[in-house]
Amino acid sequence: MPKVLVADKINEKGVEVLEGSAEVVNDPTITPEELLETIDQYEGIIVRSRTKVTRDVIENAKNLKIIARAGVGVDNIDVEAATEHGILVVNAPQSTSITVAEHAMGLMLSLSRKIAIADASVKSGKWEKSKFMGMELRNKTLGVIGMGRIGSQVVKRSKAFEMDVIVYDPYITEETAKELGVEITTLDNLVQTADVMTIHVPLTPETKGLISKDELAKMKDNAILLNCARGGIIDEADLYEALKERPELKAGLDVFENEPLENSPLATLDNVVLTPHIAASTKEAQRDAAIIVAKEVKEVINGGTPTNVLNMPLVDSETFQTLKPYFQLTEQLGKVLVQTTTPNISDLNITYSGEINGRSKEPLTRELLKAFLNPILTEPVNSVNAKSVAKQRGIKLTESETEDSGKYDASIKVSVKYDDEESTIEGVIENKEPKIISINNYDVNLKLEGLMAIIQYKDLPGTIGTIGTILGKYNINIGEMQVGRESTGGQAVMVLKVDQEITEDAIKELEGTQDIEVVKPVNL
Repeated sequence: MPKVLVADKINEKGVEVLEGSAEVVNDPTITPEELLETIDQYEGIIVRSRTKVTRDVIENAKNLKIIARAGVGVDNIDVEAATEHGILVVNAPQSTSITVAEHAMGLMLSLSRKIAIADASVKSGKWEKSKFMGMELRNKTLGVIGMGRIGSQVVKRSKAFEMDVIVYDPYITEETAKELGVEITTLDNLVQTADVMTIHVPLTPETKGLISKDELAKMKDNAILLNCARGGIIDEADLYEALKERPELKAGLDVFENEPLENSPLATLDNVVLTPHIAASTKEAQRDAAIIVAKEVKEVINGGTPTNVLNMPLVDSETFQTLKPYFQLTEQLGKVLVQTTTPNISDLNITYSGEINGRSKEPLTRELLKAFLNPILTEPVNSVNAKSVAKQRGIKLTESETEDSGKYDASIKVSVKYDDEESTIEGVIENKEPKIISINNYDVNLKLEGLMAIIQYKDLPGTIGTIGTILGKYNINIGEMQVGRESTGGQAVMVLKVDQEITEDAIKELEGTQDIEVVKPVNL
């Protein structure tokens, strides 16, 4: 019977799932040294956050097939090393959706009815009824930033309170919004309109400081701001100043820029409710997480395929060896797409050619979707759920093959449609490195790495020089440049590799210049 190690304390229901299918070794106090010495005995391991599954552990895990995290985050698992050794990594992202959504509703109610400060008042021997006049949620407008799994659950619960809902999510379609009974709007309008604003997006370079001084100044005086997503999305210093100056403005935070929270001026205010990152901490969520990952481990040791895979689906060895060089290419193409296309993607077509034809290209398609979707969702998109997530987002996916790969062994071309426009990008592997060879059918040839920029412009005398001059003005050095054009004086595209990040001010000046149409920075 295969052996499974439970290296951290999990709910007993998870252990019960495994009984009969595996010999379960429940050792929630195992030390790193003991783990390193004994890991080769196991086909599966279940951890929470305490146990670190490092590269050293993985390299000693001669029989390990699956690493399961009874929760969402996998910072304590070396996923890259696991992938290199053919070990599946799974988690339980769906286990906390309802729990976090309920916590957001709890903060909302606490702030709208001033429950926290009223409780403190009564416990101190006071009876200050007039001080705690509240606000009904009925007929108020809820603004949701991020309509992933958790955001959608908050919307469902807010409907029971008869709230109107507006959402800001560049990647939600009108069709999906209609099904959920919400109205899509801009971030600026949401900030100004919402009576309650709740955040459910990941922390990325784009969302860091998303709500800061300017946004806070636009909020209604009696509005409520909630964050159960990640610290850093709200600028806490700006929030403190806004709450201090406008006592009727309120905030509920479960996450912070630095945790644990220490010596924060926010803790001195009555119009804020603070909780210690416990939105996902319920007995039910811990139970569900244990059951979910135990079922995943059971599936794998019985020869099946799990659902919540974070690295890649299984393919036969021969196919994997053929596809292996192209995983990095599809990942980079996905990253370029998410940074250069406009919101509301409706169609995504992937055309494969050359030596990868005639084989299962599922892993490549899913890798591309994963790279494209992960930056815009709170919950991690993995190799198994990537297609279903894309479908939920209203993206129509098609895959096709063509024999012509030119002088290359293979090529991958991706076309996306949004509104009435279409954008394409084509890449290849050359000398073992991913390269971009075409953008919107303009020929280029550049490595997909580092800091880049894609610029659309009119091919007129002096335009290229103007671009170089403006970048130089902002101390941005051009390392490499490729240009492609349809005809002399017509539309053209430039791909730059730069040594410094292109700033917002530089982009505004470039796009404000005659004959320069669009500037899209890319960070790979």
